Amino acid sequence: MLLEKKSRNFLNYFNKRDGCVILASTEAGLMNKLNEILSLIDGYIGGSQWFVFLLLGTGLFFTIYLKFPQFRYLGASLRIVRGKFDRAGDEGDTSHFQALTTALSGTVGTGNIAGVALAIHLGGPAALFWMLVTAMLGMTTKFVEVTLSHKYREKASDGTIAGGPMYYMKNRLNMRWLAVIFAIATIFSSFGTGNLPQINSIANSVHATFGINKLLIGGVLAVLLGFVIIGGIKRIAKVTSRLVPLMAVIYFVGALAVIFYNYENIIPSIRAIFGDVISGTSAAGGFLGASFAFAFNRGVNRGLFSNEAGQGSAPIAHAAARAHEPVSEGLVALLEPFIDTIIICTLTGLVILSSGVWTEKMDNHFQDADLQILAGTYSDANEQDRSNLATYLLEEDGINLFSGELDVVDGQIKSDVTILHARSVAESVEVLKDGKAFSGSLTVVNGHVPLEQKVDFYGKSLIHSAPLTTEAFTRSWFGDYGRYIVAVGLLLFAFSTAISWSYYGGRAVTFLFGVKGVIYYRLVYVLGFFFASFTDTTIVWTLSGITIALMTIPNLIGILMLRKEMKSEVSNFWKEYSDFFARR
Repeated sequence: MLLEKKSRNFLNYFNKRDGCVILASTEAGLMNKLNEILSLIDGYIGGSQWFVFLLLGTGLFFTIYLKFPQFRYLGASLRIVRGKFDRAGDEGDTSHFQALTTALSGTVGTGNIAGVALAIHLGGPAALFWMLVTAMLGMTTKFVEVTLSHKYREKASDGTIAGGPMYYMKNRLNMRWLAVIFAIATIFSSFGTGNLPQINSIANSVHATFGINKLLIGGVLAVLLGFVIIGGIKRIAKVTSRLVPLMAVIYFVGALAVIFYNYENIIPSIRAIFGDVISGTSAAGGFLGASFAFAFNRGVNRGLFSNEAGQGSAPIAHAAARAHEPVSEGLVALLEPFIDTIIICTLTGLVILSSGVWTEKMDNHFQDADLQILAGTYSDANEQDRSNLATYLLEEDGINLFSGELDVVDGQIKSDVTILHARSVAESVEVLKDGKAFSGSLTVVNGHVPLEQKVDFYGKSLIHSAPLTTEAFTRSWFGDYGRYIVAVGLLLFAFSTAISWSYYGGRAVTFLFGVKGVIYYRLVYVLGFFFASFTDTTIVWTLSGITIALMTIPNLIGILMLRKEMKSEVSNFWKEYSDFFARR
């Protein structure tokens, strides 16, 4: 429980970093308090251990119950995506491929760039192994939720297809109240997951890389977003069916350039991913080590939220696909976690591991939420100190935080303390105020310098999230140009996520208020996208964690209640079409 509590608090900050949301000192009052309350609530729901086991358990149950469909039916999935199973007159708004790319554009996002880096930063190479295991189970969960949602879809008053978990909850389970909770949570999640943090991430990344004004970035992309989403699912599907392959090619080329440039580290990296699973990862460079439990926790957490298996978002996109059999669309969805996590996240992981940047300390501007001042002097070059620090990071025990007056002369700390930043012992630390070396005393309370003292800490430490992936991409034949690949990839990934989530939210609005309410939702969605490019979205990002759980929990309960129906659907499908797939 202590491990989970610490990792949850730690991740509340870093999940914000995945969306490039940085707490400013001017927002330290009421807004921070509200955010702390929301984080506490999320800690008991989406950030809790039971939620992780519910997700994993559901995937494991259906994997065994349906006899490992992610292995048995992969070939059939590929044939269906290629149009081999299509019939003239199939009802729907998009093709199988367009539905797949729309759903993928909603899941392939900043988590594939920043989330993998965060998992490795926290749990070491073994965390990637648990991401892959989670994806394998998630393939079955996606298969089930999409099949059931497609079966109970409806035609909206404007003639378009409306579907998603809320429809099987209403039409099959007769639990409209549960469907309403899911739909409301989907609307909030569309802003908290697919809209505000995504443009905030784009604006920060593009501004840092190219120096373009955030207001201009937000204005241009908001206009583009409005043009795409106001056209509805058919225009969204056309855009994503072109955008997803393009961003995949760009990212793949950059990733492979890093991996093969560091070819001598490929085998050692693969060994570390699988070899550290039981023992945990030993200290290496600035990395202080990670236990089995921490690697498992971080790998599962990042894997689950990378591919969204069980959340119920992808079934909304797949419901629009032209298909005469619900199971066939479920088989298409089975490919999503495979592409999103097993392929893309593995590539990102190998880039980070083979480049070696995950153990290197680099010049860094220390963030307050990631900085701790320890009483006494510790060195990661000393084996006993490393062991004590590793134990402290896992259990918050054995080392005392510094409280009192910190003496600083010309930016150099003179007190007997150790600066811990990004889970590493910081080196070459300087303290600046208004850009100049600070001299004087700083009041430290429980290892932290209060924000009102307005000082900045700089030095060398480990880095994480998107900056870690960005640095890794520079270790190739492209050199510093590799960072542009990450910037462009992040732009395309995040923008495509915003497009897909606008559709998810719009379908939830259709369920609750009818088609007439969608235009107002889209206008608010575009306006929110613009304003979030230059304002803080901390509270919305935290609220997103809660709404994701409020989407996922009823969806998992619903598909578990319909397990027998799902098994019957699959059995009947193969009885009728086994000869068709055998001939191809």
